[in-house]
Amino acid sequence: MEGFTNIDIFETKGIEYIVIIFFLLILIPFWILINKTPIVKNVVESVKFLTTAILNVPQGVFFNKNHTWSYLEKSGAVRVGIDDFLLKITGDVSIVNKRNPGDLIKQGELVAELNQEGKKLQIFSPLTGQIKQFNFPAIKYPDYIINDPYGRGWLYTIEPDAWKEETADSSLGKDAETWFAAELARLKDFLAIALQKHSGIQGVVLQEGGELKINPLEDLQKGIWEDFQKEFLEHKQE
Repeated sequence: MEGFTNIDIFETKGIEYIVIIFFLLILIPFWILINKTPIVKNVVESVKFLTTAILNVPQGVFFNKNHTWSYLEKSGAVRVGIDDFLLKITGDVSIVNKRNPGDLIKQGELVAELNQEGKKLQIFSPLTGQIKQFNFPAIKYPDYIINDPYGRGWLYTIEPDAWKEETADSSLGKDAETWFAAELARLKDFLAIALQKHSGIQGVVLQEGGELKINPLEDLQKGIWEDFQKEFLEHKQE
């Protein structure tokens, strides 16, 4: 037919294009499928470094030096919880509350425990006052606390006796980010000393380049948890 040119794609690079398109049609659905699997998610999670960039530091929240947080509600009640820094150090834990609604508690007194296969960390109240409510769903399902510590994962509410005075030593906003950065640096030094002190430790806490891996305490023995408790969670109020 005049004006019509018959081109054999097998005599050109057309066959290469068909191969590439066919490969992509197979690869893309396969990639989408494997990225939905828990195994791939766990692999991706495992290569994360523990840095300030992955810490959740919401505005308007007061961070206490014993790694609890406080948020003043419009009603005057205060929500209290465990900060993201501590939860990204310990890994999966169960929560045991040591108080009941209606209890009077002083700043620095035991309010809850984090448990992991016989290893424990004690959590102390950042405030003095009367406990109004415990978040029992979060205690029953600790994933609420681990994955959403400032939302569904709050621990309890308290009616504070001295809010202004007892939050004076807390960090807020940019100051909190700076403090968390200093805590991460302090954690590296602590782990270096603790691993040397406690022989026979299994598990690597540093990635290549000297960065901390996620949940560095998770595989470490009870003695290191006890040392961490004294060094990071038993802050003496000024």
